[in-house]
Amino acid sequence: MRLPKTAHTSRPWRIHEICPDFHLEDVWALPTPGEPDDFPRLVQTIASSDPEHDSSRAARVLWAVRWKVGELFGWDDPDAGVGSRVSTLRARLPADLRETPIPSFDRLPFSPLYLTGDEFAAEIANRTVHGVMHLGWVADGSGGYRGQMAVLVKPNGVFGSVYMAAIRPFRHLVVYPAAMGKLGRQWRGEAVRAAPAAAGDG
Repeated sequence: MRLPKTAHTSRPWRIHEICPDFHLEDVWALPTPGEPDDFPRLVQTIASSDPEHDSSRAARVLWAVRWKVGELFGWDDPDAGVGSRVSTLRARLPADLRETPIPSFDRLPFSPLYLTGDEFAAEIANRTVHGVMHLGWVADGSGGYRGQMAVLVKPNGVFGSVYMAAIRPFRHLVVYPAAMGKLGRQWRGEAVRAAPAAAGDG
């Protein structure tokens, strides 16, 4: 479910001090209800995900088209990424965040930035944008917790801005709903599998 941008901007996330020059594109409530200490599981679940292949057929088609067009025009060439076209945001991290252990991504083309008890960020860059995926763990107002994802971007000039505007409807109507559905099913499945183990430990 999409949230108002204030759901992200009103919280004292560390990401605000790291990329104030980025535009907040989206904020999403994740279908991941849990306990206060479940945030590491959310981060690991996202880091090991593969939405390009695990999503709906429509989302997979869009991913395939995007990668093919990117290949044709060189959008994702090595010299367009983090450390080449743009400097990594890790250079902006304060000392305490540079010391945090960070998970690696299995398939998604993101580079992790930092991890705290309730916050995780990773970056991606190509010829269209420099982007950040931010995950947070927030109280849900009913005694539990859930994940929250924000997408922050710095478009690469006019071309990047036009690109972001062009793909916005597809992201909102196809890509993110498919990814959220997959995440919710995976999260519930893990909870079901963990319940017998917890009962056996008791």
